[in-house]
Amino acid sequence: MKKPILAFRDIWNMSFGFLGIQFGFALQNANASRILQTFGADVEHLSWFWLVAPITGMIVQPIIGHFSDNTWTRLGRRRPYFLAGATLASIALVLMPNAGSFTAFIPPLFIGAGMLMIMDASINVAMEPFRALVADKLPSEQRTTGFSVQTVLIGIGAVIGSFLPYALLNWFGVNGSVTEGIVGDNVIYSFYFGAVIFMATIIWTVVKTKEYSPEEIAQFSDTEIPEEETGSGISTIFKDFVNMPKAMRQLGLVQFFSWFALFSMWVFTTPAIAQHFYGTTDPSSLAYQEAGDWVGVIFSVYNGISAVFAMLLPLIANKIGRKTTHAVCLSLGGLGLLSFYIFSDPAMLIISMIGVGIAWASILAMPYAILAGSIPAHKMGIYMGIFNFFITFPQIVNGIFGGPIVKYLYGGNAIYAIIFAGVFMIFGAISVLRVEDKDELVNAV
Repeated sequence: MKKPILAFRDIWNMSFGFLGIQFGFALQNANASRILQTFGADVEHLSWFWLVAPITGMIVQPIIGHFSDNTWTRLGRRRPYFLAGATLASIALVLMPNAGSFTAFIPPLFIGAGMLMIMDASINVAMEPFRALVADKLPSEQRTTGFSVQTVLIGIGAVIGSFLPYALLNWFGVNGSVTEGIVGDNVIYSFYFGAVIFMATIIWTVVKTKEYSPEEIAQFSDTEIPEEETGSGISTIFKDFVNMPKAMRQLGLVQFFSWFALFSMWVFTTPAIAQHFYGTTDPSSLAYQEAGDWVGVIFSVYNGISAVFAMLLPLIANKIGRKTTHAVCLSLGGLGLLSFYIFSDPAMLIISMIGVGIAWASILAMPYAILAGSIPAHKMGIYMGIFNFFITFPQIVNGIFGGPIVKYLYGGNAIYAIIFAGVFMIFGAISVLRVEDKDELVNAV
């Protein structure tokens, strides 16, 4: 029995919560480094603090994926995890920029790092089931569209989230000055707003989306579920990891290069721009805060580009194939990152972000669309969670070695971390060409 074709509004509603997830994620990506530096972190230590994000993701996503596969409540199998993750993430969004208020108890740097960990873990709890939900609900011919719609919503949320601190400071006159251990009001209020949006969009998806029952999912599957695969527990997760589909192993190398590059960009863009374009390494200086606000602007640009370009991805992939589409997009992203070094005016980085935005759109859609065709329906959650290993592992490697490399190899000049990220993105483009896409359909031009 084939899954029914869903209307566009249904695809939109089932993914709408991703707008809130990425709103919070964008606030974290654009502002966590400067928040941590405001609390006293050195630039060479930033990647170590950021390690909490991929480590928690590596642990949380396979577990959540496994248990969501084996959960059924009145809210369904995926939606309970949406709500739990959104609640915890919203609390972390409120507390993280206010870590300086708790200095009487714990150093603010530790509180900030702890909130970063809680926020990322909570985002992962909410995010992982969304990938599985698209694969649950959509037939193969709609999956590229489904993941592309997610990318559009991710882009919209990220644009607003990234740009909000700049807008509050420059358009609404909210105070952006920092004192020792105290984050600017424009950043604090942005995180408050992010918490509200996160909860509201998740609730929208929970209310507007109906999940298929286990019986319906069994009918849609063209294979019977082996009895030995119906169990639960950590041992089952490890067994599934060992027996992962071939396409997942191949995509692992692509993901390593892509996400190593992205992690470098998220961690080091603020100090790189502050030093390379604004001539400062002092986080308390006005110039550094201006650099941080500009990072929010250019991050909103690449997310905006990704939102627009994501709508074109199904058409492009249908013409030239998903692998070729992903390779071209990653190449453009790599060139965008490499161009950081060429420009002398930070305004020109908007051009760089066009390529990064195209790559980001593809990273959020193409690997999942390729992978979904190789995963058994009853294992969709766990394998989408395991696939996150190939996202978190390169970030952990980068987190451990990236800071010392910047300090000792690059002489503290973070711009070279961005250049190296561009090279890795191009490596990802080359490696995707060897991936097997089982259900790819390419139409002649």
